[in-house]
Amino acid sequence: MIMNQTQEYMLIFRFEPNNDYQPTAEEQAAQAASWGKFIGGIALQEKLVNVQQLGFDGHIIKADDTSSPSLYQVNNEIMGGNMVVKAASIEEAIALGKDCPILSAGGSVEVRSIMPMNH
Repeated sequence: MIMNQTQEYMLIFRFEPNNDYQPTAEEQAAQAASWGKFIGGIALQEKLVNVQQLGFDGHIIKADDTSSPSLYQVNNEIMGGNMVVKAASIEEAIALGKDCPILSAGGSVEVRSIMPMNH
C-alpha cells in the first residue's frame, strides 16, 4: 500500500489594520467562532500542524543594527498570523485557505511551500 505523500505549506494571513474601527463584543465573538470553525475543520481533517496569531507589539531590526518599534507593512497590510498545514499539493493547501475568515474581512491568504532547513 502506497501512502500519500504530504508536505507542509504555510498560510500567511494579511489584513489592512483600521485603527478607527473597534468591533463590538458580538462581532468579536462571531469572528472568534468563524476562526474556530476554520481551524477546527482543518484539524478534523488531520491537516493542521500549527497556527499562530501575531500581536501588535513588534520591532523591525535593520542590517545597520538599528531597531524601531513598528510592524512591517506591504501595500498597507500587516501579517496577522500564520498556519502550517499538511497537504498533498499546493492546490490542496490553497483549497484549505479559501475558507479563511480573513477573506470575508477584506484580508488575504498567501500560501507558501515550506523548505526544510538543513542543520
